[in-house]
Amino acid sequence: MNEELRSDIAALTGTVRRFALERIAPNAQAWDEAGEVPRALYGEAARLGLLGLGYPEAMGGTPAPFALRNAMSVALSRHGGSGGVLAALFSHNIGLPPILRHGSAQLQQEVIPPVLRGERIAALAITEPGGGSDVAALRTRARREGGDYVVDGEKVFITSGMRADWITVAVRTGEPGARGAGGISMLVVPGDSQGLSRSRLDKMGWLASDTAHLRFEGVRVPARYLVGEEGAGFRMIMSNFNGERLAMSAMALGFAQACGDEALAWARERQAFGSALVEKQVIRHKLVDMQMRIHSTEAWLDAVTVLADEGKLESDPDCVAQVCMLKNHATQTMQFCADQAVQVLGGMGYMRGTKSERIYREVKVMMIGGGAEEIMKDLAARQLGL
Repeated sequence: MNEELRSDIAALTGTVRRFALERIAPNAQAWDEAGEVPRALYGEAARLGLLGLGYPEAMGGTPAPFALRNAMSVALSRHGGSGGVLAALFSHNIGLPPILRHGSAQLQQEVIPPVLRGERIAALAITEPGGGSDVAALRTRARREGGDYVVDGEKVFITSGMRADWITVAVRTGEPGARGAGGISMLVVPGDSQGLSRSRLDKMGWLASDTAHLRFEGVRVPARYLVGEEGAGFRMIMSNFNGERLAMSAMALGFAQACGDEALAWARERQAFGSALVEKQVIRHKLVDMQMRIHSTEAWLDAVTVLADEGKLESDPDCVAQVCMLKNHATQTMQFCADQAVQVLGGMGYMRGTKSERIYREVKVMMIGGGAEEIMKDLAARQLGL
């Protein structure tokens, strides 16, 4: 890493840390209880340049390598301590990339700049009630009628699904009854479309992020909202997953660090049997075990980030395998640290309002979302030729 990039990361991390400590951490519990973050928060994050990091200047963004983007994710997670807030604020980072890479210039200019300004919310809709990871089996259909596509079907577990103004939807196009990856396309559906209904889902964690079940009943979408070409959606989805998994690995590292920070602070403050908890060998060993996993995850994330910034994230089989394995390792680190932190905090760790309690509940969605552990192992094995 050159000195310029190192300096940029330090400056960005400082800005993000202040934002997380001042705006996210003090309000995370209230936003959990409300089931959403304030719309104004999107504008605040946008004015700091956080929403547009990694997007072209022409669309209101700031071009940035993965090293910077991952540093932002780690810092927001560590100091904010709320996966629900991050899921809500950054759902555009899974909804917009297909449009950015494959959409027409007109579609890009209509959709992307208002989202990066924090004025609109974008979401991605792939998973269906009948399946998630098996994308080639999706059933939501879009048939062409004149200048429109007519969409019928359902999507479930959609982050920001209740409030999204733009929804990038995976649909099946082509001949009726077609199956497999070849007939999948991507279509941007305006959130105010007639025939689109939404119902809120109740979750174990990520409470500050609204999650929805979407139903499309004869939803008419102008053909100009097709992303790229018909039938090219499967490849778009697969490449999009790689970036999502890398970002989730960075988030998992930050949440593990948050648990380590909270456990250490509590162990230094809490007195038991005449001395601070940190003076007890069994507690020190827990803290060391946490740090051992945190440092290994950090080193692996740094190594994979270098590969991603070399352009290998989508095309190099070894890099794809590394991302899959890293996501599993990072989320397992998060799980271990959350469990140990709650144990160190004791009764306080079971109370709402501590970061460790929230992260303990949120870890499972990190281990499932973006590709479950079992899917990651199988995909890594195939990429490695095993």
